[in-house]
Amino acid sequence: MIKYSKIFIACDHAGLELKNFLIKSNPKIKFEDLGTNTDESVDYPDFADRVAEKVSQDQHSYGVLVCGSGQGMAMRANKYQNIRAALTWSEEVAKLSRQHNNANILVFGGRLTDHKLASNMLNVFFSTEFEGGRHARRVEKVGSKPKC
Repeated sequence: MIKYSKIFIACDHAGLELKNFLIKSNPKIKFEDLGTNTDESVDYPDFADRVAEKVSQDQHSYGVLVCGSGQGMAMRANKYQNIRAALTWSEEVAKLSRQHNNANILVFGGRLTDHKLASNMLNVFFSTEFEGGRHARRVEKVGSKPKC
């Protein structure tokens, strides 16, 4: 199990049902819920910002984001320094995002992801350590500014 200080979670209206399921079905994980808590239409970048800001400031924290497809949340979160948000669709992808990419935010598509699978991916993600080694050099490059 990876060590963390906090796990922040947020969603837009399309991810509300899955976010609530993940919190309820994983009582051992102490999530800090940053919203939304309504099914009224909201802008997903606002909620991605809430999680990405917190995680980028605390290297021992992690995040979970849920929107309709997951794409928008991942795109927005990855604009932040020190963030490696991984959109996942299988347990293997969740595992590799930690092992090889040192992902610190797990992203789901609420309209596309089975609830039980999402819970399994969440548990795989938080039980997988970063391998480091040859992957550390690559993760460092991911976080650096391109030369163009």
